[in-house]
Amino acid sequence: MKKEDCFYLGIITKPFGYKGELVCYFDVDDPTYYENLDSVLIELQTGLVPFLIESLRLNNHNAYIKLQDVKPEDSLLLIKKELFLPLQRLPKLTGNKFYFHEVIGFEVIDKSKGNIGKIDKIMDHPAQPIMQLIHSNGKEILIPVIDDIVLSVGRKNKQITIQAPEGLIDLYLE
Repeated sequence: MKKEDCFYLGIITKPFGYKGELVCYFDVDDPTYYENLDSVLIELQTGLVPFLIESLRLNNHNAYIKLQDVKPEDSLLLIKKELFLPLQRLPKLTGNKFYFHEVIGFEVIDKSKGNIGKIDKIMDHPAQPIMQLIHSNGKEILIPVIDDIVLSVGRKNKQITIQAPEGLIDLYLE
């Protein structure tokens, strides 16, 4: 499976106990959605490798995982390795919530300016994510992805309606 067909679930942080269990940090909003995983993809030098899960227990964002057919001494080689799952395993979002990968190519409609372009990518900055749009004239427009700006997400018509702060779009188009 290719990495671009997957999403980042978390990372293996350290061993736990002496029977080969691993502590994994799940970097997700709701770790309980993943408490019944039967397998996980681990990024090794050869690419993403599937591993069956023998047991999994959650404690907030930490998961204690025992991988099937992995000996305790071999489990130590997996420390600091990243965990992935196929995109199909993502929970479905509704309303104004969206995954960054799913809105690439969506048209962005501003309440006062109309169609301002298509989403080229979403940059995940520490302060807030930012939509990078390409206007029909080829210019780049950057719009923060925050609840006050994103008014609606139309998955069927592939449009996001926003209300950009006054003057923000003009900065890019003038």
